[in-house]
Amino acid sequence: MENKVIINTDIEKGIINKNIYGHFAEHLGRCIYEGIWVGEDSPIPNTKGIRNDVLAALKNLNIPVLRWPGGCFADEYHWKDGIGPREDRKRMVNTHWGGVIENNHFGTHEFMLLCELLECEPYICGNVGSGTVQEMSEWVEYMTFDGESPMANWRQENGRAEPWKLKYFGVGNENWGCGGHMRPEYYADLYRRYQTYVRNYGENKIYKIAGGANVDDYRWTEVLMREAAHFMDGLSLHYYTIPGDFWKGKGAATDPREEQWFITLKKALHMEELITKHSKIMDKYDPDKRIGLVIDEWGTWFDVEPGTNPGFLYQQNTIRDALVAGLHFHIFHRHNDRVQMTNIAQTVNVLQAMVLTEGEKMILTPTYHVFEMFKVHQDATKLQVDATVGTYEFNGEQLPAVSASASRAKDGKINISLCNLNPKEGAALTLQLRGMIDQEAAVSGRILSAEESNAHNTFEQPDRVKPVAFTGATLENNQLNVELPPMSVVVLTVE
Repeated sequence: MENKVIINTDIEKGIINKNIYGHFAEHLGRCIYEGIWVGEDSPIPNTKGIRNDVLAALKNLNIPVLRWPGGCFADEYHWKDGIGPREDRKRMVNTHWGGVIENNHFGTHEFMLLCELLECEPYICGNVGSGTVQEMSEWVEYMTFDGESPMANWRQENGRAEPWKLKYFGVGNENWGCGGHMRPEYYADLYRRYQTYVRNYGENKIYKIAGGANVDDYRWTEVLMREAAHFMDGLSLHYYTIPGDFWKGKGAATDPREEQWFITLKKALHMEELITKHSKIMDKYDPDKRIGLVIDEWGTWFDVEPGTNPGFLYQQNTIRDALVAGLHFHIFHRHNDRVQMTNIAQTVNVLQAMVLTEGEKMILTPTYHVFEMFKVHQDATKLQVDATVGTYEFNGEQLPAVSASASRAKDGKINISLCNLNPKEGAALTLQLRGMIDQEAAVSGRILSAEESNAHNTFEQPDRVKPVAFTGATLENNQLNVELPPMSVVVLTVE
């Protein structure tokens, strides 16, 4: 079957919120410590303790928003342990992730510095599971109150005179699970109570995010929307792409078998159904779509790399992960009327990471490159795309062979992203650019692909999988003819 895509350049479908390209950094494994924070006395070049190589790499992604400190860690995190002189900070056990010592050297001031250096919005997740209303209220006061108060005075004593701007605040995390094993009715009442004291001080206005459902727990979404919609700005959803069984074996990150390739992409595409069904429930209580769906944990989750701490969730990252990322972004684009933020898990050294580090060494992953290629879609205008594509078949099952999305950037350029899901066969596409007047337009592009389905970057071969110029597209009479290699992600720019 021929792959035909119609891009209606004159039919605009709203803005693709740049926060769809958000990130998540939890106190888990080597994400914060070693990955982001090395301390000011480290031989690794750093800016006030934050390692420079990782900082530069992440800055290149134009990260719009960063979620912290968890995750499961958030509901055992007590923020007052992480401020003041570092040598005086309380040492604790990270009971969720490896049972290691958390020295609290990376706390509120360090995180806010990181966000300032990245020029991104902080998204802080508060402790409902083991914390108090007062504790959460005082954290917001500490960060955002401009004036005289116990918390503002304490912030100033700790070296920060001006309050920070804090837009995004999550009231709890996974309260159906590691955040307290609550029933939705109970959490809805707790959410209503806790959010009351997440106050807006001065001109700072907080976008409050309620802890939402796990995967397909539609009842959770129903109860939260019914009982607390009026008190929230966003509702979260968590879904991980896991090719195996969560408890018995998720599968290896570098498994070369096509069976694993197919099931992983199939499960990634399940995000479409989840967003559609959760959104339908939200529409019932919020027909004007005021409340954003915030998918603040997503990505691949495989078995840890052999020989590493099982509580550190360190996994490799292959061209398969790159396709998973590209497919997710296309789904998020399609639902840009409801999906207002997503945060991939996680930024460094954990799960589907952007960056992997080993001592002073750092490498960029295939997923990093997809984020970098797709940043042209941030805050761009979504264009209507109508696609008729063939199928990728394996063992009697079918997936669409090709996925496409298009947007117009503020500079007028049209950016088209394409994914070929088939690991063995290329795909020929015709893309009709309807409504485009400029007959002198030109096309350029970049491609991320690989020779093997488990191809990945290592500290010995850091550039095995990276974007290169793409020459497989021609433009004539407002029609693009494109030859996509197997298992590839391509971004075309028409200008």
